[in-house]
Amino acid sequence: MSTDTPASAPADSAAERYLAVQRSDEFAGLRRALRGFVFPMTVAFFLWYALYVILSAYARGFMGAKLIGNINVALVFGLLQFVSTFVIAWLYSRFADRRIDPVADRIRTEIGEVTHEHGPRG
Repeated sequence: MSTDTPASAPADSAAERYLAVQRSDEFAGLRRALRGFVFPMTVAFFLWYALYVILSAYARGFMGAKLIGNINVALVFGLLQFVSTFVIAWLYSRFADRRIDPVADRIRTEIGEVTHEHGPRG
């Protein structure tokens, strides 16, 4: 009676392929590109939000200044938080379409071809 399990061989080769992809220069470049966008954008948004909170706490006169009717600086800054969130999401979508998705699709295709040869993917 043998303890070999032939069914585990494809899983092992798929796991080895995933590790090889993870160690590849293409995958490292993909991660570097993603971090190059996400980290600076996160810092910029955090600083923008911190400015809003700090001004609300310590510059009440400035934030309470009326601009038009009952609309003051604090309200405009608060609404700009929403605008900046949507702008960042839009910028990321464009960035991902141009720089992330093509590389990720190539990597996925390479892995998919290897996985498909050994059976259906789950």
